[in-house]
Amino acid sequence: MTTEPETSGLDGDWRIYRGDSRPHDRVRRLPPPPPWRRFGPEDAAGGRRQRDLQQAVSYRPDESVVDKVNAAVLLRRPLLVTGKPGSGKSTLAYNVAYELGLGSVLYWSITSTTTLQTGLYDYDAIGRLHESSLRGAGGRDDAAEPPDIGRYIRLGPLGTALLPGDLPRVLLIDELDKSNIDLPNDLLNVFEEGRFSILELQRLPEEQARIHVMTADGGERVPIDRGEVRCGHFPIVIITSNGEREFPPAFLRRCVRLGIEPPDRDRLAEIIEAHLGTEVRDASDGLIEEFLARRADGALATDQLLNAVYLATSGSRPPETKLKEILDTVLRPIERPGAG
Repeated sequence: MTTEPETSGLDGDWRIYRGDSRPHDRVRRLPPPPPWRRFGPEDAAGGRRQRDLQQAVSYRPDESVVDKVNAAVLLRRPLLVTGKPGSGKSTLAYNVAYELGLGSVLYWSITSTTTLQTGLYDYDAIGRLHESSLRGAGGRDDAAEPPDIGRYIRLGPLGTALLPGDLPRVLLIDELDKSNIDLPNDLLNVFEEGRFSILELQRLPEEQARIHVMTADGGERVPIDRGEVRCGHFPIVIITSNGEREFPPAFLRRCVRLGIEPPDRDRLAEIIEAHLGTEVRDASDGLIEEFLARRADGALATDQLLNAVYLATSGSRPPETKLKEILDTVLRPIERPGAG
């Protein structure tokens, strides 16, 4: 089967996939992706991906958000951020880490099966046992020595955030409202004490009091003394929730609470400018008005507006005969019946 050679851009046709079952090489000349959809290697200096940097740099919080973040940082309390999907709750963590120069964000995604243990650390006992068996079977000189336990313990995002250091880390606990009923209460003691124990290390003999373990962000192994992890600076903890459930009063009392409202017209224009530039912002007034009108009739996320603006203003713009239909798809409300 042959592939049609094409050498001069996309010939004014915005489509990559044609649907005619005739192989071609247009995918090799994809235009650049939207800035918020660029995936690449981590920046060696900051440990951040290009996409994370784009999120951080382009975020535009209002004064109320800034004030609540500062209150949480000064009080060394978690910030509980509630808002609609796509309102920028998670992006706030990347913006804080970027502005304060605190390196990469430690990300902990919550599901219905997440437990406190998964956030603190994982011990791969089966993997360690397997290595012991391989050593014995291979007749190695070190067969009598148990494998280094530190190679089989990896701190989770919460556990890594609690490591002592010169500066606090930023920990994003994403969508806590999806958790089982016990997790918010289970977090209370860790938040209050700023420490936790690794029982497998506490059982070791005195000559193994210091063990180097792995971390959630893949950095160098770090020393743990006598199985105790105790933070030097309480991390900047940002917890997001879509408001799908209530949290226990004892948990709420220990958090600074922030509700993020959908951005208004001026804020939307600033967000578009931060992502796509002043020229695109100036050309987007009509789409902003349409977005606001649609948002009043059903929930819309800001990234849906960004997608619409990118399609309408980039070199990949669909022809006028198709543009309205494509924009209707992109700007479809996410909470209207049948909107899935």
